[in-house]
Amino acid sequence: MFYEPDKRDTRILRHDPFKAIVAPRPIGWVTSMSAKGEINLAPYSYFNGINSKPNLVMFASEGLKDSVSFIAETGEFVCNLATWDLRQQMNATSAPLKRGVNEMRRAGLKPAPCRLVKPPRVAASPCALECKLLKIIPVDDVAGQTVDCHVVLGHVVGVHIDDRFIVDGLLDTAAIKPIARCGYDQYAVVEAVFSMTRPTA
Repeated sequence: MFYEPDKRDTRILRHDPFKAIVAPRPIGWVTSMSAKGEINLAPYSYFNGINSKPNLVMFASEGLKDSVSFIAETGEFVCNLATWDLRQQMNATSAPLKRGVNEMRRAGLKPAPCRLVKPPRVAASPCALECKLLKIIPVDDVAGQTVDCHVVLGHVVGVHIDDRFIVDGLLDTAAIKPIARCGYDQYAVVEAVFSMTRPTA
């Protein structure tokens, strides 16, 4: 099968499979704070690390949502790790609520203070990345038309890890059970990992 995205035969593919192909995608569970001190917590599956030295992350928002506008105001945010144990709370924070509603409180999550940025992290999350804003990039398509998509780039300035998940100096990813977004309303959970050594030239 081959199709052009804007000419998909919806009789065969009722729903766009794009997100099912680009999967699984890690979830950036982003805490942000407005200039007024309002707290926002929202999951973004267009999220990833993009550089290791220094640690850089990105997430993309379809639409100018509160997370992006809050980060634009204050220049700081936190990426909390969404896990199997926190899946219901993560999903609850995806609800479209009015600006200023504290999703963390609404989902029954306790905040924990960060060291280097003002927005709080999710206390129950085993890992959190404190980030300073690098830039927010508006996106255009190949025709030069503006797309309502905003890419947020952040520099990780602080890392929180629950000591229970450090084994022999390594983070035990499988023990944490991070969840990832797949297509449609589907998710995946990491419960096992395998190793491969990168070959030499």
